[in-house]
Amino acid sequence: MSAGGDKNFDVEERTAVFGENVIDFAKAVSRNEVTKPLISQIVRSGTSVGANYGEADDAISNKDFRNKIATCKKESRETKHWCRMIVRAEPEMREAAKPIWQEAKELHLIFSAILRKAPPPK
Repeated sequence: MSAGGDKNFDVEERTAVFGENVIDFAKAVSRNEVTKPLISQIVRSGTSVGANYGEADDAISNKDFRNKIATCKKESRETKHWCRMIVRAEPEMREAAKPIWQEAKELHLIFSAILRKAPPPK
């Protein structure tokens, strides 16, 4: 998936780094009754993007590939949602959340484009 070795186009590496950044972000959020479930959700969605991309890369059919990429797209969008909820619960996390939200947005757009260009299921 890498275009000329440029890491910006290495989606597997990019999604792995994204998951790592989500973990680091989640570890910085203070734990309380409201944030505990939000932290759990953002870690699940943020780290599953890379896992599902890996599964898409090993897909056994066009249908399987499209399904996994669609899951990557949904999990990226979900990560944006949980990021927003964490900022609502802990406004002091706003600046730390911006790069997570931005990367989730960009990944969502990437997966949307991949889906548009993917061959239809047979």
